[in-house]
Amino acid sequence: MALEHLKDAVRVIGLKQVRKAVQGGRAERVFLADDADARVTAPLSELCAAQGVPVEHAASMAELGKACGIDVGAAAAALTRESR
Repeated sequence: MALEHLKDAVRVIGLKQVRKAVQGGRAERVFLADDADARVTAPLSELCAAQGVPVEHAASMAELGKACGIDVGAAAAALTRESR
């Protein structure tokens, strides 16, 4: 799935919110920024692998933030199963 779909999708943004969505079984797909600090993204990536949640990568935090429709960078975002 391309990053463009994040803007209009039901999603959560940010490491803590994404982690909660993965742990709660609500995350369908997780996006991680390649330029985010690996010390904070690696545990989330491992959690996704353990929970069977696919992970896609964005080139930068700025690109991921823009794809989510926010004016700041984002280290992580997730598409969720919740409806709007």
